[in-house]
Formats: sequence, structure tokens, C-alpha cells
Amino acid sequence: MPAQRKVPTGLRLALDYGPLLLFFAASKLSTIFVATGVFMAAVVVAIAVSRWRTGVVSPMLWFTGIVVLVAGGATLYLGNPVYLQMKPTIIYVMMASILLFGLATKRPLLKLVLHDAFPAVDAEGWRKLTRNWALLFIALAVANEVARRMLTMDQWVDFKVWGVTAATFLFAIAQAPILIRHAEKPEPPTPGV
Repeated sequence: MPAQRKVPTGLRLALDYGPLLLFFAASKLSTIFVATGVFMAAVVVAIAVSRWRTGVVSPMLWFTGIVVLVAGGATLYLGNPVYLQMKPTIIYVMMASILLFGLATKRPLLKLVLHDAFPAVDAEGWRKLTRNWALLFIALAVANEVARRMLTMDQWVDFKVWGVTAATFLFAIAQAPILIRHAEKPEPPTPGV
């Protein structure tokens, strides 16, 4: 198994958001079915590039890729975009369930994913962050279900690409006080040592 390599920030953003942006562009230039095919192909390319450039594919990218391929395949095969519209709900519910399971078992699973980025956060901070992200995923699942029922397909795509992305970004910034409040203080050096 190849060693995992550091991923440049631009590449990480391209792998995480590239398929979604291509889906958005294709949905504006063509039909939702063409956009679905573009989305599916872009996710496969993102997985391949991640494996090639980093040596590994993150569990989140695998999970997202599988859900996109299954929901997108159902959309194309059955000629009904509702399956693609349900994909975010499935992902959000799964993420919330995983995080809530971690809280119930006293293992804040968010720490496994983000510890390298925030190594100084204490146990209480990870518990609060895990709880907050689980609640966000539940809210996003509900919002997606409301949006897919009330909006046109074009409006739903805009909501998914821009609204959810902006809400998630703002939510992440709003978690900064927890990161600051729950940062473990380094031990002061022992005099004379």
C-alpha cells in the first residue's frame, strides 16, 4: 500500500468541490440527466486522482462516490431525478447517525477526521463539535427534503451548490469559539530542566 502524501490545498478543493461545480455547470448548460452523468464521471475521476496523487482515497470520498453512483445510476436508469435529489439527504442522515453514534458511545468520531488539523482541542471540545456537526447534518437533511419538494429542479441545484456550501462554510467558521475555548494549554516548562 503506497504511503499517503500531502495534498496541496488547490488539489484538495478540486477533489472535494470539482464534481459538484461540474454538476452545476452541466445542469445550467444541459438537462439534469446530462448533469447527472457528468457528476458521476467527475466523482470517479476525483477518486482516481485522489488515489494517484495521495496514495489513498478518504472514506468520505468513497462514501460520497458510492452514493453518487447509486443515486445517479437510478436517476439515469429510471429517468427520474428524485433519486439524485435524495442523495444529499442520504449522506446527511448517514453523517449525523455516525456522529451521534460516536457521542452515544463516548467516542467523538469527528476527532478521527479532524484531529490532525486541530490537535490541541480537548475531549469536551471534540464532544461539542461532534454534537454541533451532527445537528447541522440533521438540519441539512431536513432542508434538502423541503427544498426538493418545493423548488424547481434548477432552483434545487442552486440551493444545493450555493446555499448548502455557504451554510456549511459559515457554520464551520461559527465553530471557531469552541476551538479556541477548548484548546489544551501546553505544559509550562519545568524550571531548571
